[in-house]
Amino acid sequence: MENGRIAIPSMEAGGLDGKRSGHFGHCDTFTLVDVKDGVIEKISTIDNLSHVQGGCMVPVNLLADNQVSALVVGGIGMRPLMGFRQAGIDVYHDDQRPDIRPVVEDLIAGKLAMISDDQVCGGGGGQ
Repeated sequence: MENGRIAIPSMEAGGLDGKRSGHFGHCDTFTLVDVKDGVIEKISTIDNLSHVQGGCMVPVNLLADNQVSALVVGGIGMRPLMGFRQAGIDVYHDDQRPDIRPVVEDLIAGKLAMISDDQVCGGGGGQ
């Protein structure tokens, strides 16, 4: 990824040295990483908005409103995945590493695959 804004679902305060949240809809915050010419330019965070079961479009709209172009998740349901696709936000999958920094570095280096339909969760925060 050469240019854009990456969102990582994060626990607690987030940040590049923070820990990832297993499922985007239940994270505390989103770490936003601005990338320009393949280099990390800026790090910021935004709080996740609360949503009830079935309100999974709330985080989709939040990230779209914050000009996110890519999202890396450990888990996501089909409905929000379709929402991200409609919003033009690419969704990548990595459910192996708990740290934010190496996942961001791998996405920038082109080492992460986009999530496929058979990798989605059933919903309800099981992860």
